[in-house]
Amino acid sequence: GIKWMSSLEVKFEDTKDKKPTAEKLERLRREKINRFRNKHRISIQGTDLPDPIATFDQLQKEYKVHPKIMENVQAAGFQVPTPIQMQAIPVMLHGRELLASAPTGSGKTLAFCIPLLTHLKQPRNKGFRALIISPTRELASQTHRELVKLAEGTGFRIHMIHKAAEAAKKFGPKSSKKF
Repeated sequence: GIKWMSSLEVKFEDTKDKKPTAEKLERLRREKINRFRNKHRISIQGTDLPDPIATFDQLQKEYKVHPKIMENVQAAGFQVPTPIQMQAIPVMLHGRELLASAPTGSGKTLAFCIPLLTHLKQPRNKGFRALIISPTRELASQTHRELVKLAEGTGFRIHMIHKAAEAAKKFGPKSSKKF
């Protein structure tokens, strides 16, 4: 028999048989990521940005975050990352600079502590290797508490220094020159 079709149907059939191109797949992936960011109200600027994470399990699989740190995250009761954690953690694990803004209680402390401990990899006896400067003692205490919980069982030593005189007594008189 004869199959009748319009020229528009022929064009549609031709494109239907072709496999998706790499460009089309990349565009679809980008659209999916943008929908995810919009859903979670994540606004981001920059170029060549890493994709956000949807679960904490992805950190161990994709970024090789220390298993003990991930255990501590779950023990602290965190099941799903918050929007700031979804995007900020991958950005920092890629060694990129970040300026982030999120409301109080949104998980910013955990968002920078996980990459910090991951970059340090393991404890070394080389003095202070990371420094977090806080504008208030209350925020410094909160950050210290969270880091201590997060680093439990990893061997990292977490200290809070809020007075230079006390630091000299605690770490020795040469500490100000050494560090």
